[in-house]
Amino acid sequence: MATNRTFTMLKPDSVEKGYIGAILEKINATGFRIVAMKMTQMTVADAKEFYAIHSERPFFGELVEYMTRGPIIAAVLEKENAVEDFRALIGATNPAEAAEGTIRKMYAASMGENAVHGSDSDENAAIESAFHFSGREMF
Repeated sequence: MATNRTFTMLKPDSVEKGYIGAILEKINATGFRIVAMKMTQMTVADAKEFYAIHSERPFFGELVEYMTRGPIIAAVLEKENAVEDFRALIGATNPAEAAEGTIRKMYAASMGENAVHGSDSDENAAIESAFHFSGREMF
C-alpha cells in the first residue's frame, strides 16, 4: 500500500553551496508539504547505519566520509504518491543523466555529490524518517 510520506536529505554539498532555500522552494512548488525538518550532522556511526545496505560496496568509505563532512537537512515530506513523485523530482543519481528541471540536474555536481537523497520505497521512507525523527516531531 502506498503512503503519502517520503524522506529526504539535502546532502552536505547542497548545504555547503547554499542551495537549501532553492531546493526547498522547488519541493514546495511541486506540492509537497514539509511535515518535519531539521539541520543536523551525521556521525560516522549514523552514516554507517543509515547506509548499511551499501556496506559491501567499494564506495562505502567515501560515502560515509562525504555524508559526515558537514551538516545536512533532513525532512519528511507529504503528498499523494510521495515516494514516486519525489524520485521523479530529484532525478537520476547521475546528474548528467537527470532530466532537465530535476533537483540533481540543477544542483548536483556528480554521482558522488548528488545534492539530495530521496527514499526509494514506502517501507524505506518510514524507516529513514524514523531514523531522523521521533513520531512527535512529525506534523
